[in-house]
Order: sequence, then structure tokens, then C-alpha cells
Amino acid sequence: MATETLTIGKALNTGLRKAMEADPKVILMGEDIGKLGGVFRITDGLQKDFGEDRVIDTPLAEAGIVGTAVGLAIRGYRPVCEIQFDGFVYPAYDQIVCQVAKMHYRSQGKVRIPMVIRIPFGGGIGAVEHHSESPEAYFAHTAGLKVVSCSNPNDAHWMIQQAIASDDPIVFLEPKRRYWEKGDVDTSSSLADQIPLHVAKLLRTGDDATIVAYGPMVRVAMDAATAAEEDGRSLEIIDLRSISPLDMDPVYDSVRKTGRLIVVHEAPSNIGVGAEVAARVTERCFYSLEAPVLRVTGFDTPYPASRLEEDFLPDLDRVLDAVDRSFGF
Repeated sequence: MATETLTIGKALNTGLRKAMEADPKVILMGEDIGKLGGVFRITDGLQKDFGEDRVIDTPLAEAGIVGTAVGLAIRGYRPVCEIQFDGFVYPAYDQIVCQVAKMHYRSQGKVRIPMVIRIPFGGGIGAVEHHSESPEAYFAHTAGLKVVSCSNPNDAHWMIQQAIASDDPIVFLEPKRRYWEKGDVDTSSSLADQIPLHVAKLLRTGDDATIVAYGPMVRVAMDAATAAEEDGRSLEIIDLRSISPLDMDPVYDSVRKTGRLIVVHEAPSNIGVGAEVAARVTERCFYSLEAPVLRVTGFDTPYPASRLEEDFLPDLDRVLDAVDRSFGF
């Protein structure tokens, strides 16, 4: 197996490049993604190599970007829209919910919308208002959309290709504060060799409690497992990878073994992904639980000013505190 050490950002770039090489119908669209290569440089060099007809610098108009992509998708293209920051997606929310999500159902299955909406999401970069949102629950609640999030370079490289190859509309959430973190990427295999896009991944085995996370919080969960070893506790870590649909079987199996579950995400707790995971585990694993399912999340407030974001974001101490509370029942 040939591997390269890449950042998440570079792995997304190489994944986009492979998808464009494999299918001439793949088109990238977004603000400043061409000549500049995007604000995070995820599309760096792609316009130079594939031309302005396939890597398109759009006006600052998210509804226009997504609306145009809907038409292209209906005509057989595979558009990939970049939303520059998470908080900028809301002008396109009408298009995403009313058109992107419903076109296949509305046409009784005759029309496919094979498009990807890439959204850098989450906080931790010291940004101003509207640049550190976690909008996943809005889209996961919308029937007709699929929502995924990568947490490491290898998944970034392959999941973006899988999303582009899918015939369904997919919201692809990228953990922006992890863009520069490095890891090994298997560059020698093919899409057919990868685990399916909507399958959760067991990252670390353990016996005492299960932690479920996705996107930027996977790193925090793994750090918590390492720290918990000092107290003699063995934590099992699961990366959901797919937020809608949820792959719950690995979670059920883990909870039946450990008896405890902590769900971690940056978004506020109220009616979030953690609540859905908790409800499903309670329904399916009630007699295996030794304690209530606990959630470690952002607070139920608007995202704070950058000087306060470290108090808002779930961190190692808050995850370990939840593990302690779980053992207190």
C-alpha cells in the first residue's frame, strides 16, 4: 500500500483532482475558488489545470451558486459547490431545502441531483461572526439530503470522491480548524476498495465507555481516550463519518459492550445530532446501559466572539468530566 503524508486540506485537493480527472462532468463552483484557490486553498491549482469552464469563480451569491448547480445537475453534470464559510450557507438554505432535497422525490425518482455542497464548518480559528457555525442539524433534519463529515486526511481524500460519485445530493462538512493536521493517505487503492461513505468507523477499542464523535471533535475524543488511560479507563472511540444517514450498528455493538455512551459535537445540544444518537441508543440498548447517555456539546447560545470560543468549544476536560459523571451513576 502506497501512502503519502498530507494535510486534510491537501487531501481534499487531491481528492477533487482525482474526481475531475475521472469524470469530465465534474464542475467546481464557488467564491474565489479559481485563481485564488479558495480562502483555505482547498482548490489551489485546479483552475490552472482544468480551466475556467470547470473551476468557476462565482459572484458572492450562495443562492445563485446552489441554484445554478441544481440546473447543471439536472442536465447531467456533477457540480461541487464550495460555500466559503459555514455561516454563509443560509442564503442558499431555501434552494437546498426546497429544490436540492426534494427534486428526486418530486419527480417520482425520474430526476437525480448528483451534487455536493462543501462547507467548512466549526470553530477554533479565531474568526469573526458567521464564520464558525455548526449547521449540520438543519441539513440532517431535511429528508432528501445526505450529510457527511471527514475527520482525517485519508477520509477527506476518499470521502470527497465518493460523495461526488454519488447520485444523491450530499452536504460535505469539512472541519476547518483541522485543515492543517497531517496524516497518512492511501493513494494506491481505488474507490471500490474504500469502506462505504455512510458507514461509521471504529477508531479505538475499549471496554469501559464509548465516545461517539464526528468531524473536528474526533481528535478531542481520541485525546480523551489517551488521557483516560492514566486513570485506568479504556474508552472506545467511534467516528460517525455520516450524520445522515446514521450508521448506528457499530454504536449499538459498542454500547452493549461498554454500557456507557458519551456523544461529542461542537453544535449546541438542543435538538442536535447527539440527541438523535442518544434516543436511538436508549431505544435499542436500554438494558445494556449502566448510565444515561451523556452529551458534550457547544452551549445553546450563538457562537461567541473569538476571544471566548475556547470556553464554548467542547475540550478534553469537558469530555473527561462527562466520562467521570457517567461512572458516577
